[in-house]
Amino acid sequence: MVMIANLQYGWTLFVEPIDEKHQWGRAAIQIAFTIFVLTETWLVPIEGYLIDRFGPRIMISTSGALVAIAWVINSIADSLFLLYVGAAIGGIGAGVIYGGSVGNALKWFPDRRGLTAGLTAAGFGAGSALTVIPIANMIQSSGYEAAFLWFGLGQGIVVVLVGMLLRAPEPGEVAAPAAPAVQQTRRDYTPTETLRTPVFWIMYAMFVMVGSGGLMAVAQLAPIATDFEVADIPVSLLGLTLPALTFALTIDRVLNGVCRPFFGWVSDRIGRENTMFIAFFIEGLGIYALLLFAGHPVLFVILSGVVFFAWGEIYSLFPATCTDIYGRKFATANYGMLYTAKGTAALLVPLANVLTTATGSWHAVFYAAAILNIVAAVTALAVLKPMRIRTMAQAVAAPAGSPIVQRA
Repeated sequence: MVMIANLQYGWTLFVEPIDEKHQWGRAAIQIAFTIFVLTETWLVPIEGYLIDRFGPRIMISTSGALVAIAWVINSIADSLFLLYVGAAIGGIGAGVIYGGSVGNALKWFPDRRGLTAGLTAAGFGAGSALTVIPIANMIQSSGYEAAFLWFGLGQGIVVVLVGMLLRAPEPGEVAAPAAPAVQQTRRDYTPTETLRTPVFWIMYAMFVMVGSGGLMAVAQLAPIATDFEVADIPVSLLGLTLPALTFALTIDRVLNGVCRPFFGWVSDRIGRENTMFIAFFIEGLGIYALLLFAGHPVLFVILSGVVFFAWGEIYSLFPATCTDIYGRKFATANYGMLYTAKGTAALLVPLANVLTTATGSWHAVFYAAAILNIVAAVTALAVLKPMRIRTMAQAVAAPAGSPIVQRA
């Protein structure tokens, strides 16, 4: 998970250098980011089914080669088409690695699903924290092409080797918790059954609402810092002095990783929906505050950290909730279907550039992202919670394998 983090969270460092060399325009370059997220997410249901069937070892190790090939292609891309091809290949590889790793964790630790999903996802959220400065330095000294090439090869090789150590639990090897703190289903839903329950689509809509704002920040943080003229201004915090953008990217990666096990751990104790309300509400306020104070270098660093801290938890709360409702047997495939919401949210990222160009400012983008998070926070308590309770009550009443018919 750490080795694929830069494919998403390191991308913003490459946007401006690519544009400076080729003059393709930010919007066109950011389509590559959207393609990466789409292929990373929308294929996970199929990949998850194969992982559930054959185990994670072969598929994840093979995908290590794909993520290496993707960045090698990026290093030589002299056209938008080639850049898009690299993004698609990287997305396929990252999707297998992400889905397989999280799904495997959910199967091994049913009594601490929020925490274990968060710890696993933290590798993806915080994995790029230590490489932000080295990548930025290599781009500055040797060009973005060298950074793509050497980091791509290194990351891919590590995935191939470490992936060989993974395995799923054997039947009966992990017992279901006798009295879990968070209610869990007593039956395993197939992916087809999962899609027929309205509560799945409520979670999907919430995932899109929260995910879109965070992905916008991931992809656009460097352009935002440039437009607000704070990117290169030195900021001193925590005994360190770094340019505002570099400082923000480093802190954001750390907090984006820390929040995943933190909020997952909280949800294991106070419930998934209660935790969602708290986190999503903080995210909405953080996005609005970032808009108001983005022109202040110190506040830009701090508030961007708040935004990432309150966003990354979707990657622990949603997989845990999904497995609580639909069971362990098809956990990778079922969460894979829900994870495609991230791809749907990614479709909104290029629109941020279009909307900014049309309005002449970032205001409309930030307002929309903040409102969506507040709506998702309210939905967690007012809609998701009662629907989840009804779904799980019906699962107890229905024999295994029988169809579940639920009204919205």
